[in-house]
Amino acid sequence: QAGLRLIMSCPSVLELFELLQVEALRLVCERPAPPLCARLCQLLGDFPQCLPRGRKLSLAFCQQLVRSIAHFQSQGSREAELRLYVSQVTQVSGLLRSVWKAEPDTLLPSLQELFAVISATDTSFEPSVALASLVQHIPLQMITVLIMSLTTDPNVKDASMTQALCRMIDWLSWPLAQHVETWVIALLKGLAAVQKFTILIDVTLLKIELVFNRLWFPLVRPGALAVLSHMLLSFQHSPEAFHLVVPHVVSLVHSFKSDGLPSSTAFLMQLTELIHCMMYHYSGFPELYEPILEAIKDMPKPSEEKIKLILSQSAWTSQSSSLPSCLSRLSGKSETGKTGLINLGNTCYMNSVIQALFMATDFRRHVLSLNLNGCNSLMRKLQHLFAFLAHTQREAYAPRIFFEASRPPWFTPRSQQDCSEYLRFLLDRLHEEEKTLKALSSAKAPESRKNDESQTQETVHKAQVFAEAPCLGREERTLIEKMFGGKLKTTICCLNCKSTSQKEEAFTDLSLAFCPPASLENVGSKCVDCSEMKDDCGVETSTSATIPAGETPLNSVEINGGCDAVTNEGTTKDLSAEPNSETNSELNKGQENRDMSQRLVGKNTPSVTDLLNYFLAPEILSGDNKYYCEKCASLQNAEKTMQIIEEPEYLILTLLRFSYDPKCHIRRKILDNVSLPLVLELPVKTATSPLPVVSGGWSVDVEVSDTGENLAKKLKPSGADEVSCPQLVPYTLSSVVVHSGVSSESGHYYSYARNVTGSGPSGLRHQSKALSLVCSQNKLLAEESPCTVIENELDAEMSKEWFLFNDSRVTFTSFQSVQKITSRFPKDTAYVLFYKKQNNTCGFNTNSANGLWVNGDPPLQKDLMDAITKDNKLYLQEQELSARTQALQAASASCSFRPNGFDDNDPPGSCGPAGGGGGGGFSTVGRLVF
Repeated sequence: QAGLRLIMSCPSVLELFELLQVEALRLVCERPAPPLCARLCQLLGDFPQCLPRGRKLSLAFCQQLVRSIAHFQSQGSREAELRLYVSQVTQVSGLLRSVWKAEPDTLLPSLQELFAVISATDTSFEPSVALASLVQHIPLQMITVLIMSLTTDPNVKDASMTQALCRMIDWLSWPLAQHVETWVIALLKGLAAVQKFTILIDVTLLKIELVFNRLWFPLVRPGALAVLSHMLLSFQHSPEAFHLVVPHVVSLVHSFKSDGLPSSTAFLMQLTELIHCMMYHYSGFPELYEPILEAIKDMPKPSEEKIKLILSQSAWTSQSSSLPSCLSRLSGKSETGKTGLINLGNTCYMNSVIQALFMATDFRRHVLSLNLNGCNSLMRKLQHLFAFLAHTQREAYAPRIFFEASRPPWFTPRSQQDCSEYLRFLLDRLHEEEKTLKALSSAKAPESRKNDESQTQETVHKAQVFAEAPCLGREERTLIEKMFGGKLKTTICCLNCKSTSQKEEAFTDLSLAFCPPASLENVGSKCVDCSEMKDDCGVETSTSATIPAGETPLNSVEINGGCDAVTNEGTTKDLSAEPNSETNSELNKGQENRDMSQRLVGKNTPSVTDLLNYFLAPEILSGDNKYYCEKCASLQNAEKTMQIIEEPEYLILTLLRFSYDPKCHIRRKILDNVSLPLVLELPVKTATSPLPVVSGGWSVDVEVSDTGENLAKKLKPSGADEVSCPQLVPYTLSSVVVHSGVSSESGHYYSYARNVTGSGPSGLRHQSKALSLVCSQNKLLAEESPCTVIENELDAEMSKEWFLFNDSRVTFTSFQSVQKITSRFPKDTAYVLFYKKQNNTCGFNTNSANGLWVNGDPPLQKDLMDAITKDNKLYLQEQELSARTQALQAASASCSFRPNGFDDNDPPGSCGPAGGGGGGGFSTVGRLVF
């Protein structure tokens, strides 16, 4: 180097440069040690004329220099020696940067050589971490092209890619490396985009602890934290990776708090956010998380919305695939974070109901918190289904086991059914089953133990006997009763002797008939003069009871103003042969209007409040429907009123849209539009004082097995009704099940739902006003009620998102879409509504959960979490197999799409505009052959 400075002005130096070019290449090929290589690079940097010239020689020089760096090893472990070693490596990499800049054609072959070195599977040679010094000199704009080339190259084997990725992660230890984390994360995302999940799982589990340990060193902490965050947040199918680093978190947090570095506080905040996200996603391990929560209790906690956003954006399945194939729709959960349900062949009636129940937050939390280990009950299967809906990585889940267990025996497989009937049967089954299990647990005498079948039959018999007894105490009620159970009191007053009889009965849903237009206008006056009769469509209240095929629930009642009533023997009897001519004419007109397939929605569109008021309005029993008064000992005209005396936590309202047409022998659909209030105030009459009993008072008969005509005849006169006015209990709309079609035997079901908890917004915490039913109805119909302001507040709450569940598809929507569905699509009408009571004390107190519950949900039991983890791994393998198959067939595959109809006449998975994908026992290989 000194000699060259002396002879630079001599003409002969040009010949010397040519010799030195060859000599420099020879020396690099001999793999010089870092000191010698650094001196050589300093010489070549000062005298660039000595660099090998020509494309072939310069390319060989760059590739050999990369190989030389791969052989570098530090000569000592003291700080001074390490600093010298790092400076030598920096000098060598700086020369490569100069060559790449002067001759850009050498860059890509150099990078190919670099990848060949780090992807070598020969265990006898381990490339030096010093290669990390080259990364900062690779232009970042090349990331997309290079990563796509690497991840889609069929010549790169999985073992080589795994080895290369592991060694790139090792580069995080290099103190002066820049952009290493950028390239590592880009490669991780690239592999996720082409569904190579096996590599990602192996590398994550192998290297996650090493990456975490790099956080101890401030110099490499930024890059290590970025890679750690991506690896943990994307590894969402199992808690395994997170739990590898959990034991080390507390000591690292204490180190951050005590080291005094200004940057440590910022890093601690980022780490705390990451830890909260992971504990939120993988709840159920309080023994692991409580020390961590204690250590980070002083740090700010991210909001639930932010956690959801971070998790949804980081999952492997959220990475977009870059394959140009039109068949590469390899999707995980939708952007909503919700899971769809695969249609198993006209099972949309079940799917829509299950999604509505799942979105009933308090009910879902109670179901998930039940300890049902070793139990093969229907509730256990529902818990399993809810757990998968909450935690699976699949876009849609196939509920085969639950469907087979919950399908009513009289439902024909693969045919459309009534979702309201299914919901009623499901709740009844769950209710009776819980009572049976309680009876089993209480009867533990050894002599009473028989074989399982006979014991179960005996217990079912006992449960049916229990159902006829007076209502149990609140603490002894079943989960269905606690969540959906209310009480209805029916009072019949003889218009001749003025004696009254009363009867109380439980219900799990209220079925609301459509009132005639004239009745709608005069709902308020009906309460006063009681001069009108109800519509011909029955108003039904359902209760918790097992419904065998062809039979009627024991403790359900169908209250009719003049059409069909269910008798005690379960047969249907016509009680309205000759209603008065005025009413008959009015009902006929109403029926004609309903049969119009596309009724125009006018300004007098009825609301759910109108139908509810009509349901609770007094009714005259006259003509063939007269009441048998025991005091008069004869049939008499009477007035019948119904009052809700105990409100449910979740109010289920079914709109009676299907009426039987005796001429055509089909159930026609009423297509009237109904306005859905976001806030509903339910009039509940609670007894605040003992009943004043009239002279010669009558006992109250609470037998629940009487229905229909017997109800009117068996009710015994009792005390006068309370004078107190009903309280208005506020409810907010939680879910809407929509039926699309013109008949109950065909069409399609889907549902709208949102997360509503019991606390509700602050605007709902107002005292209910004690108003008379007349006043409340007039106010609800004519004026702006107190709930109007509340409704506006609720509608403005962005946190309460609405979702549209349409079998496999789940999308975001709005309350406006729910309200306008019938005006936009005349055959799509709201059918079953779920309202959630506000200001309740029945919900879970998620604050006491110490932040360990997902979405406020209780932690899953180990067997459930293991099943979900196993299925998530299977799903990733399915996605990877699918991606590899598509990559091989992309060049020759032809795109053919079978059109999906909206009606339920298609094979499994096509009820509605989205087929199923993934899970539930479909043959994966078969589905990959297009």
